[in-house]
Amino acid sequence: MAARILLIDDDLRLTAMVGDYLRQAGWQVETAASLSAARQRLGPGLPPPDALVLDLMLPDGDGLDLCRDLRARPDTRHLPILMLTARGEPTDRIIGLELGADDYLPKPFEPRELLARLRALLRRAGATPPAAGAAEVLRFGRLEVDLAAHAVRLDGRVCELTAYQFQLLAVLARHAGRVLSRDQIMDALKGHPQEAYDRSIDVHISRIRAAIEDDPKQPRRILTVRGAGYLLARQPAGDGEPAP
Repeated sequence: MAARILLIDDDLRLTAMVGDYLRQAGWQVETAASLSAARQRLGPGLPPPDALVLDLMLPDGDGLDLCRDLRARPDTRHLPILMLTARGEPTDRIIGLELGADDYLPKPFEPRELLARLRALLRRAGATPPAAGAAEVLRFGRLEVDLAAHAVRLDGRVCELTAYQFQLLAVLARHAGRVLSRDQIMDALKGHPQEAYDRSIDVHISRIRAAIEDDPKQPRRILTVRGAGYLLARQPAGDGEPAP
């Protein structure tokens, strides 16, 4: 299973670049741009990510406070935490490590170094990060998108899609949680057979919904964002149990 990383940083350009880099390595990445958003994502009762990349300087608080709180909770006590900061003073690094951070990386940094450090943290934590060329299965609630096998499963049952529809769904899956316009989808599908007009995307989305939604007329997995495009939900509402 792909490791799940939560990246907490208010630098949106940095999170976009690093997030894309980690996704290309086969990991699932969520982002939070503030301390409050991070606390909401890491609330008690929610499944924690496999690792946390945490900036010390956030617009509404200090990442050190979040680190301290997570280490005090039984469910996140052993969560691997890698701290990022533009403050390179030794005292900051020492305080962060004393509060429970597992590693520390000052900005600016090379994404390759971040990837290597995260792999090391996950190995030590007993997680299994994806190796280069490993099969990649993306999971969104009851839905699985197997990129290596070109298969889509809902509750373990294979959903029948054409090759083009699978590639379209794979584009949305690799960018789960983000709205993609029709133009962005078609650009990502370059190299695959395409129809000549972007409205064909709407037709294919409709057919994909017929295959993967419990009720295609009220979709919960592929959402339409009016005037913007489509979004694949990371965790569809009410998707904890198989449909009857």
